[in-house]
Amino acid sequence: MAAVAQCVRAALRPRYPLLSFSLRTSPRLLCVATQQQNTGQNVEEDQSQSQNEQKVEPSSAEKLLTDEKAKLEEQLKEVTDKYKRALADAENVRQRSQKLVEEAKLYGIQSFCKDLLEVADILEKATESVPKEELKDENPHLKSLYEGLVMTEIQIQKVFKKHGLLRLNPVGAKFDPYEHEALFHAPMEGKEPGTIALVSKIGYKLHGRTLRPALVGVVKDA
Repeated sequence: MAAVAQCVRAALRPRYPLLSFSLRTSPRLLCVATQQQNTGQNVEEDQSQSQNEQKVEPSSAEKLLTDEKAKLEEQLKEVTDKYKRALADAENVRQRSQKLVEEAKLYGIQSFCKDLLEVADILEKATESVPKEELKDENPHLKSLYEGLVMTEIQIQKVFKKHGLLRLNPVGAKFDPYEHEALFHAPMEGKEPGTIALVSKIGYKLHGRTLRPALVGVVKDA
């Protein structure tokens, strides 16, 4: 026992001189000092373990938060992509609808114009059928009738033009299958092959779209 006390006093002398001195007189103080030292070490170990646990716990929480953040960012990206696609689809629908409305305004009178073309054809044939040599003062009634037909034809063409309906009289032009319909092909001297030599029936276009193709005769190679 005396040897143990001596060793303890030697160990504690540099740091605890008073405690070393006290141990000379009371072995009981040796036990108390030893218990205090052990208690201090236990407290330090508990604190160290607690700190380690605290370090581990925030690490796990941070990992969970990081995973949750990644999931939310992915969901946000998906929602944003869907939103952009929905906006693009809505814009396409709006543009198509607007185009359909504009075309309806332009070509809504297409059927009505086709019916009026027959009236214009009749007026044209009527004026062409009147012999020009008969248009004399001696025939005032025929002359007045002819002039009335001509004025009516001119007026109806003005109305057609006002609404975007234009005549196609392509004599001498190149044959275009989108605007002309060939009734026959025949060789003709002095005419370039592929050109239109004769128009049997006038065609019409409504706002640039062929409403009725012109019936034509086309020149071919001899």
